[in-house]
Amino acid sequence: MARSSGALWQWVMVVLLITLLEGTHAVSICKIDSAQLNYCRPAVSGKSPTPPSKKCCGVVRHADLPCLCNFKAVLPSLGIDPARAMALPKKCGMKTPPACVA
Repeated sequence: MARSSGALWQWVMVVLLITLLEGTHAVSICKIDSAQLNYCRPAVSGKSPTPPSKKCCGVVRHADLPCLCNFKAVLPSLGIDPARAMALPKKCGMKTPPACVA
């Protein structure tokens, strides 16, 4: 039962994140405005990602990183490379939280 509820929870989060990222209304996720997540998209998606911009690093610095790391499993369904996403703190001159490394 716990396993199926975990899978259901992941799918609910995928739907929620897609809605948030594609919708017109910004919502706060892990202490950042969901619209600001798009500042980092070029650095974590596509075949030739760019280095994170200053705006992206600003978002990363203000985010609750351990909270964001909880969404690591749903990132591929959003077109985001989890390894690149988890490398953003270091690329922005910050320490990557232990929860994001595993």
